[in-house]
Amino acid sequence: MESSAITVNWLAVLVATVAAFVIGGLWYGPLFGKVWMRASGVNPDRLAQANPAVTYGVSFLLLLIAAYVLAMFIGPGAAVAFAAGAGFSVGALWVGGTLGVIYLFEARPMAHWAVNAGYAAVTFTVMGVILGLWS
Repeated sequence: MESSAITVNWLAVLVATVAAFVIGGLWYGPLFGKVWMRASGVNPDRLAQANPAVTYGVSFLLLLIAAYVLAMFIGPGAAVAFAAGAGFSVGALWVGGTLGVIYLFEARPMAHWAVNAGYAAVTFTVMGVILGLWS
């Protein structure tokens, strides 16, 4: 019986996860942190109350799962252009589109959507490139 299991390059998944984590730090820090805080209503005092080990640990785990699932979606031996396009499609269209619907019904500011959807688009595109390079 032939196996239908998809092989995943775990090193590529780990590198993609670290890249997403770094992008998040830059995106929600020096690049768009002030815009995001204003649009989301989050303030530095509230952020300071959170447990950083839990916040960063769970965030890393969720990004690892996302990178793994993206690697399975892309599949082994994918061309970099396909992998980047798949990553962009996931981030901008699936995640960004879904966030757009939620934000419309929650009447959230479009700047909040733009920051979060932009992060998803950039992050998943970079993940796709990394996974495509190492597939």
